[in-house]
Amino acid sequence: MFSIVVEQVKWNQSMRTIGSGTVVFITGAFISHSCWDNWLCYFEEKGYTAIAPPWPGKNADAETLRGHQPDPALAAVTFNDVIGHFTAVVSQLPEKPIVIGHSFGGLIAQILLNRGLTAAAIAIHPVPPADTIIRKLRFLCMHFSTLGYCPATDRTYLLSFRKWQKIFTNGMTLDEQKDAYYELVIPETKRVMRGVLTSAVVLDFSIAHRPLLLLAGRRDQYVSASQVKKNFKRYKNLYSTVDLVLTDRNHFAPMASTWIEDADQILAWLEQH
Repeated sequence: MFSIVVEQVKWNQSMRTIGSGTVVFITGAFISHSCWDNWLCYFEEKGYTAIAPPWPGKNADAETLRGHQPDPALAAVTFNDVIGHFTAVVSQLPEKPIVIGHSFGGLIAQILLNRGLTAAAIAIHPVPPADTIIRKLRFLCMHFSTLGYCPATDRTYLLSFRKWQKIFTNGMTLDEQKDAYYELVIPETKRVMRGVLTSAVVLDFSIAHRPLLLLAGRRDQYVSASQVKKNFKRYKNLYSTVDLVLTDRNHFAPMASTWIEDADQILAWLEQH
C-alpha cells in the first residue's frame, strides 16, 4: 500500500489545474516500451488517450532487439537524442500531455516539465539529475559498467541477469525474475548512460512549473528512496506543486504485480489536480 503524501510545495491558482486528457509513458534504460502495455489499457479505460513511444532505435520487441546485440546503430544514440525524440513527440500532440516516466524515463519527464512542455509529470523512481548523481558515490560505483566509462561505446550493452536480479527485481522469486528478464530486457547504448552526467540533465529547480509527482521505493537498489527525496527537496518554487510518495517497491515497480495500485494512486493524484 502507498503511504500518504509526505511533503508538498504549495502552488498558486494559475499552476493548479492539469486539464489534459493525453498521457505519454516513457520507459527507462534497459527495458522495452512494452512494459507499459497494461498501463495503456488501464488509462484508456479511464478515458485518457495514452501512448508509449519507444526510444530511438528500440522500435521492436525485446527478443528482436536482443538478436541485434551488439547493435552499432543503437549504440550511436545519445541521451540528447532521446530527449530530442520525446520533445518532438510531446510537441506534436494536440495538447500538452501528462508525462509518466520510470527510471531514466522519470528523469526525462522532469526535463520535459522543466521546459514547459507538459501539463504534469509523474516520475516513478527517477534517476536523479546530473549534479545530484555526482554527489552520490554509491550510484556511480554500482553503475560503473553502464555509465559509459567502458571502452567500445560503438557497441551496445546488455544488462546481465545477475545485475537484473540485484538492481531491478530484488526480492522477487527466481521464476519471476527470469520471466521478466526475457520478456523485457533489451540492449542499451552506453552513450545514454554517459549522458546522465552532462548538462543535458541539469534542471532549473527555481522556476514555476506544472504539477509534479515523485514516487520512491524503499526497496529500490537502483535509485534509492533517499536519492528521490533529495531530488524532491531541490524544487523551490512556491507557486508550483511537487508531491512525494514513498512505497515499499523495488525498481521493477511499474511492471510488478502491484502495478495497478501504483496506477490508481497516480490517477487519484491527477484527479486531485
